[in-house]
Amino acid sequence: MPWRVASVEVLPGFRLRIRFVDGTEGMTDFAALIQSSGAGVFAALADPSIFAQACVEHGAVTWPGEIDLAPDAMYAEIKKAGTWVLQ
Repeated sequence: MPWRVASVEVLPGFRLRIRFVDGTEGMTDFAALIQSSGAGVFAALADPSIFAQACVEHGAVTWPGEIDLAPDAMYAEIKKAGTWVLQ
């Protein structure tokens, strides 16, 4: 499945650089989401020390506390635009 995440790199400003198993690469930007009132479970990621714990498990980006991203949705947005801005 091309949307499986191969690697993740934490960047400043609540961003991630993502590489998928098919070689597609791009960025995700969480700044607007985690600072919004509708952040839900992602509000925990506003703590830089927690955000920095992003890792890949079973082809998805995850954090402590069972927080993860849908890799297929992320892949589609990155494939289309190069960046996925979460809001």
